[in-house]
Amino acid sequence: MIIAVDFDGTIVEHAYPQIGKPIPFAIDTLKRLQQEQHQIILWSVREGKLLQEAVDYCKGRGFEFFAVNSNFPDENEIHDGRTARKLTADLFIDDRNLGGLPDWGVIYQMIHSGNALRPIPAEGLVQQEVKHKKRSLLQRLFQ
Repeated sequence: MIIAVDFDGTIVEHAYPQIGKPIPFAIDTLKRLQQEQHQIILWSVREGKLLQEAVDYCKGRGFEFFAVNSNFPDENEIHDGRTARKLTADLFIDDRNLGGLPDWGVIYQMIHSGNALRPIPAEGLVQQEVKHKKRSLLQRLFQ
């Protein structure tokens, strides 16, 4: 399976442009999925030096991606020197998906069991603190 993984808020806590604190078991889970022959792609809004810092962060913890912001390690560049940002992946792991980021143990079990496209049980969701000063009306209504 090809799995695209976001960095900020998914592998580490949000602190962009800095690198946040590690999210427990993210790197360990990615390593295990890779050992099980899944191809893991870093899928991030980061570019240039900030992107390299994210790649180096993971590499320093013993994890290297199959590709970074591309479908293949040496994907050809297009006209303006940038690569296409549309990835072909079987699964995307991102803290901004509908329902939020599940616990990395839940993520692993869903992928390993072949149930990655089934709804996540509520007890498996990571509770993320809203850090924005202005909250949406829905966020205020449902607190």
